[in-house]
Amino acid sequence: MSKDKGERVVAVMSRRERLRAETSHEIKAIALRQMADGGPGAISLRGIAREMGMTPRAIYSYFPTRDDLITELISGIATSLAEAVESATSAVPDTDPGGRLMAWGQALREWALAHPESFRLFYGHPVPGYQPPEDGPVDRTARRVCRDLTRLVATAWPHARHHQPEDTSWSDLHPDYVAKIQADLPDVPPAAAALALRVWGRMHGLVALEIDGHIHPVAGNPAALHRADMFDLVRSLGLAPPVAGGHEQAIRG
Repeated sequence: MSKDKGERVVAVMSRRERLRAETSHEIKAIALRQMADGGPGAISLRGIAREMGMTPRAIYSYFPTRDDLITELISGIATSLAEAVESATSAVPDTDPGGRLMAWGQALREWALAHPESFRLFYGHPVPGYQPPEDGPVDRTARRVCRDLTRLVATAWPHARHHQPEDTSWSDLHPDYVAKIQADLPDVPPAAAALALRVWGRMHGLVALEIDGHIHPVAGNPAALHRADMFDLVRSLGLAPPVAGGHEQAIRG
């Protein structure tokens, strides 16, 4: 094969791959819209195929089953969230644990507002009939998000322990959660792991209310409400508010 012919083949393959990626992206975007209109159970490969003018056989070449589509959707969503919170916390010095927690919570809210349907699919009601593959991409990336927040709380634990009950035992927590924490963060005590769950519940709760439209009727400035709650959370852990500097301004954004 000549050099010119080989270059043309590479160019054609690159174009084909590009078109396939664009089609896959459109399929996932329509799936999220289906969910927004009809709930998690409304996601349908055949419905997507009709909207795109594709045959069922053609769309199955992208996603053989609905579960394959949902798995890829949730895996991409989890990766997007993980990258958002990791980027936010990495901008804050390790010496400012309160600021890092603030940054994590603020990044969660900003990501959720930018991707409300993704937030609902990842943290909302389970998709009827969907069973994620065990230790698959969804589980691994969700575990990454959980591990990072737990690590932040564990860093704050020397301060927070004086403000929290320490009578928690591993038996009070779900065995699967315990196994993951002990594998990823073996030095974290059970009380700190339980605290991480409470911190997560508080961070998630206010954001979920805002995404579902329950905050706007009662709060004129949801961003300020969320920021005040994050400051209160940081203080409840015995941590100082974020130190002055560029990252504080980013948090206040």
